Amino acid sequence: MTVRAGWLLPAGQTREDTRLVPLGVMSPEGAMTTRDGVIAGGSSLAATGVGAMRVQIAVGRALVQGTDTQGAYPVAVTAPETLTIADGSAQYGRIDAVVLRVYDELYDLGDKTLARVEIIQGAATATPTPPALPPAALRLWEITVPAGVSAGTGGISWASALADRRRYTAGYGGVIPRGWGLGFAGAYVGQYRDNGDGLDRWDGAAWQTLDPVVGWTTPALAAGYTNGGNSQGNLRYRRIMLGGVPHLQWRGGLSWTTNAAPPANGQPLAAPLPAAARPALLTSASIAAGGVPIKVDCQRDGHLKLIGNPSLTTWAAMSGVIYPLDA
Repeated sequence: MTVRAGWLLPAGQTREDTRLVPLGVMSPEGAMTTRDGVIAGGSSLAATGVGAMRVQIAVGRALVQGTDTQGAYPVAVTAPETLTIADGSAQYGRIDAVVLRVYDELYDLGDKTLARVEIIQGAATATPTPPALPPAALRLWEITVPAGVSAGTGGISWASALADRRRYTAGYGGVIPRGWGLGFAGAYVGQYRDNGDGLDRWDGAAWQTLDPVVGWTTPALAAGYTNGGNSQGNLRYRRIMLGGVPHLQWRGGLSWTTNAAPPANGQPLAAPLPAAARPALLTSASIAAGGVPIKVDCQRDGHLKLIGNPSLTTWAAMSGVIYPLDA
């Protein structure tokens, strides 16, 4: 067998089955249900067109949830599975689904007890939609099958026909990898998922995006300014979270040529900072500068303004400046 399921066969799973299928408590969806999905790693259960009307599903592991009382089945596909797509109908196109399906005669009143990769054919209509799935079936891919397509007409254009519908699951407490579809609710407060750019945390009612610490950004300087004042290094900033509040952190120094006369009316940035780096309120800070400390105004429009002093020489430093961005 190349598609194996744990806790399914009447005679019990083999030791090899146990080693191959995913084990342990996976991400819950309810008190007695599990978030089914693919176990990420490599190209798990990837799809590739291998003929005019044939698609191959790669090896991989997944969890398939049945009904609430039925429970979830750990499944492993241990060798690539090749499926043949039925010819397109004469008049309309359709959408077929490639699924990982568990048959369990104790629950579905059938005569099979096995797991397999199969195609569930959609209806051919003027506006085709993906087919609904039976219980204990995990959607992996969808295939658009145009009207009249067949091996004799050149077959399916796989580059445009395949739509990735793999969703992912993880062990309990783990971060759920990004997959198809983010419109699902969390199961418990403190659950995390990858949103493609960072992490979301479920707060009991909604996913809250966590603002990650990002790398330093070096802004362009206005004419007359150079980086590295007082050997402080390039002027740089980054957005960080402190106690749940977004802040902007600065480091580096600036220099210019004329004592007490910062150029560009004291505005060292060639362009305003992006919206996410601008304070909601005007924020002023004391900074080290040549000859005397001075003030810098961090303005709501994204600019900095150095407030000069007659004793000022030709440099100023922003290192150590951190201020909140919210109101």
